[in-house]
Amino acid sequence: MDVSVNKGEGGAVLKLGGRFDFNAHREFREGVDRALQQQGRVDVDLGEVAYLDSSALGMLLMLRDKAKSSSREVRLVNARGSVRQVLEIANFGKLFSIN
Repeated sequence: MDVSVNKGEGGAVLKLGGRFDFNAHREFREGVDRALQQQGRVDVDLGEVAYLDSSALGMLLMLRDKAKSSSREVRLVNARGSVRQVLEIANFGKLFSIN
């Protein structure tokens, strides 16, 4: 999986691409650490994610918990197709702002 962290409006943008599954755990955690070093909210850009599974959902919850401990908001942005369907089925709209 490709992970990059950029500065966006209002905070950090954690941009993901490819397959978001257990094999992406290390890259995702490193990206989370870089994103949380910046100020403001964290937007997770899922626009280039082709697939995500239950371990990816767990990693997003881990990010949410880490961000919450420092009073930071996490938004999921650009989720499309099957990625958006998985988020909806898992009721992530109750836990995250999904744009």
